[in-house]
This record gives sequence, structure tokens and C-alpha cells, in this order.
Amino acid sequence: MTTPLIEARKAGRILHGEVTTTLVTDISLRVMPGEFVAITGPSGSGKSSLLYLMGLLDIPTEGEVLVGGEATRSLDENHRADLRLSMLGFVFQFHFLLPEFSALENVLLPMRALSRLKETPMRNRARDLLATLGLADHLWKRPDQLSGGQRQRVAIARALANEPSVILADEPTGNLDTVASAQVVSILRHIVDEEKKAVVIVTHDPGLAAKADRQIQIVDGRIASDGFTNSHRATVAS
Repeated sequence: MTTPLIEARKAGRILHGEVTTTLVTDISLRVMPGEFVAITGPSGSGKSSLLYLMGLLDIPTEGEVLVGGEATRSLDENHRADLRLSMLGFVFQFHFLLPEFSALENVLLPMRALSRLKETPMRNRARDLLATLGLADHLWKRPDQLSGGQRQRVAIARALANEPSVILADEPTGNLDTVASAQVVSILRHIVDEEKKAVVIVTHDPGLAAKADRQIQIVDGRIASDGFTNSHRATVAS
């Protein structure tokens, strides 16, 4: 049986203080290789909180999150960081590229942090990723010299730098025009279909969610529904 890339077992994040705030609770799900998953729901429902738990950017206060079959709640931060670098790639609505660095240098950052490759292979991989995403002529441009769509493609290249098994994306098209949004969706679709990685996106856009194979709806911090889309059923049937 294939091990889930990410698995949540009754996971939750509750903030205790003068007022107790439940971000998400009783979350159980699995993300398998080759899945394109959209997490949807109203604003404030806990979509991003769930993504942060899945991406080891936050620690559950209840239940457990496993990455590659490994329980993570009790890991020290160094081990969690290693798992994030090796297994997970992140794309956010606001690309979070370092403004003083070029596109190439931004893509090199996670590879240098992981230290899996030597400098020349790292640079070759960064160049290849950017070229594949149509940015071969923009390697040395800083983020402020790129369009919004180009910046997001650099962010995707950075997310792919360490060959992660899962790409986690929080509103990846929320700050883009229609053309750039379509390009980003096409890239994410290719990552799933051709590279057999898993992609999990948080989105409030029904059109984007419909392009995923599976939709998980979050309401009031809980999973309200989790099912495959009609497009996925049609692909399986064919």
C-alpha cells in the first residue's frame, strides 16, 4: 500500500488564551502521489490554517500530521525544517521573493539550505527550472523587474528546487490577472500529470478549484466535504 505523502489524523490547531480560538479541528485526510487537491471554504474558515499544519509551518495542538509516513508533532524544529526542505515546496499569493536577489539566486536559496548538491549542479538546476517556466531570459532580473506572473513562476521554480513530493500553494493566483493565472494553473497541472507530484492549493476561486481532481471544503474549521471532481471522474473513466 502506498504511503500517503501527507496525512492528518484528527489534527487541530486551537489557540488558548483569554478567549479560546479554534482554527481547525478534527481534521483527517490523506494526500497521495499524483493528486491535485483544492481546499475551499468561506473566508476565515481555516483553509490557510490547515495548509500551514500540512506544511509543518504550524504545530497541531491536537492529533497528528504525518509527512512521508513520519509523525511530526513531537519533532524538534531542525528535523521539521529538514522535512519541509526535502519533502515540501511552497507557493503563496504574495511570492515572498527576496527583493535584493535575482530570480536565479532566489531559486538557489532552498537548495543551498538543504545542501544536497554542490554549487555547479545547483546553478544548473536553477537555470533549467527557470528556463522550463519560460524565464531563461530573466535569470538575473530582480523581482521588481518582473511582472506579477513572472514573479509567481520564479516562486514555483523555487518551490520545485529541491524536487519535493508535494507543492502547497496558498491562493497562488489571487494576485494575478487572467492570463497569468491560467499560466500558473497550467504549470501546477503539469506538475501533477507529468511529474506525478501532489499539489494542494487553497483557493476561494470556484473556477480554479474546479480544475483540481479533488475538493476539500472547510467550514468553521472542520471538513464539510471531501470528494473528487467531475473532471477527475471523467479522466478515470477514460
